Amino acid sequence: MCAGLSVIILAKMKNKPVYKRVVLKLSGEALQGKQSHGIDSETLNSLASQIVEVHRMGVQVALVLGGGNIFRGQSGTAHYKIERAVGDYMGMLATVINGLAFQDAIEKKGVQTRVMTAIEMHQIAEPYIRRRAIRHLESGRIVIFVAGTGNPYFTTDTTAALRAMEISADAILKATKVAGVYTADPLKYKNARKFSTVKYLDVLKKGLKVMDATAISLCMDNNLPIVVFDLKKQGNIKRIITGEKIGTVVN
Repeated sequence: MCAGLSVIILAKMKNKPVYKRVVLKLSGEALQGKQSHGIDSETLNSLASQIVEVHRMGVQVALVLGGGNIFRGQSGTAHYKIERAVGDYMGMLATVINGLAFQDAIEKKGVQTRVMTAIEMHQIAEPYIRRRAIRHLESGRIVIFVAGTGNPYFTTDTTAALRAMEISADAILKATKVAGVYTADPLKYKNARKFSTVKYLDVLKKGLKVMDATAISLCMDNNLPIVVFDLKKQGNIKRIITGEKIGTVVN
């Protein structure tokens, strides 16, 4: 009887969140699925279900979204021969489209959300206000940060680091196409070795593809851990939240 009770208690402990508040960073490409661009409805709904699952475990979740599935500022400026600042603003607007799509998908699953934008557009989203964002999270809403920092020349990686620190998040969960941080691109080099943990300074010195240098420096200065993981594997978000050792931790 006691042994059986111990097994039940251990099982419950395994499902207990190790983080209270997280920022989940998703690239726009994560929403493409197998498409070359745009939003794949199956992928969107799968991600929304995983986010709602961890939210219902009592975790406060904020999203920071990229817009590369619609328009990427830096590469778009070269292709269309437009000014970099203009291209970056176009990319920011693309993140708003993704944010509204996520809002719809999540709320259809019965969870309230708030889209908060760094570029004011009152008809469709709330302006970003730090204290209001924290209040939304404490009230059980999922907060979706869009339009980057509102400034050109800053990436959504930097936005994720900045917002995570502003709302006192416990960690950034950085979704990627691979299982973590490697010594080289594992899609190109079969002998690439995955790190289980890596230091901020090593990421900067070795030029490891985690987040841009500004984002890494911000996290290092404020001791904010980054968990890099494979988004394609269903259930990975919950595994991280419950403390399972997957992906790579940058600290």
